[in-house]
Amino acid sequence: MQSTYKANILLAEDDKSLAFMIIDALEDYGFSVTHCENGKEAIEVFDKNIFDICLLDVMMPEKDGFMVAKRIRAISDVIPILFISTKVLEEDRIKGYQTGADDYITKPFSIQELLMKVDVFLRRTQKLTSDVSVVFSFPNFKFNYNELKLAAGNEEFVLTQKESDLLKFFCEHPNVILKREEILLNVWGKDDFFLGRSMDVYITKLRKFIKPITNISIETIHTVGYKFIC
Repeated sequence: MQSTYKANILLAEDDKSLAFMIIDALEDYGFSVTHCENGKEAIEVFDKNIFDICLLDVMMPEKDGFMVAKRIRAISDVIPILFISTKVLEEDRIKGYQTGADDYITKPFSIQELLMKVDVFLRRTQKLTSDVSVVFSFPNFKFNYNELKLAAGNEEFVLTQKESDLLKFFCEHPNVILKREEILLNVWGKDDFFLGRSMDVYITKLRKFIKPITNISIETIHTVGYKFIC
């Protein structure tokens, strides 16, 4: 099986056996992989190269995956970050999403599942570079999805990729009650309790951006979901 897009992947994993399996599978799929055995090396390599997606183990020598993710997010809000970890506690997952992760896969996992996740995120980011511009305009509100820019009132904000994905879904469904599971499936790709907590954090951020606009708001529909009012 081969990917139609030869992506450059950064893999930060200190378990040599697992790293070998992942590299072998990704390269067989058609991807180019750069492997680092600790977080310090991963940051140095990331600063000198261009990658399409980053796969980060959480527990690594020198610097952990959270620190590496923070460095990546300081440079780019677009590059997908997928955490690989043995940590399964809720607080670990929440910390991962708050640090900037797009998804979280726990060990042991299926290599096929990892390949599918990588493929999904690469296809999403490819859409950002397409020639089709996706822009939503309402009074005192202009959102350019491709450029991750939101003009709200007299202010302009640069959003993260996940904030943009979420706002795009709201803009595509104005004045419609959206169920929590519906939002999660369309924006995150699955309905998961931990992702739901992350979604609430992102919605809080979006509300801060649009707060000055009197004609637009994100209303909470108790026990159901949200409604983008405009």
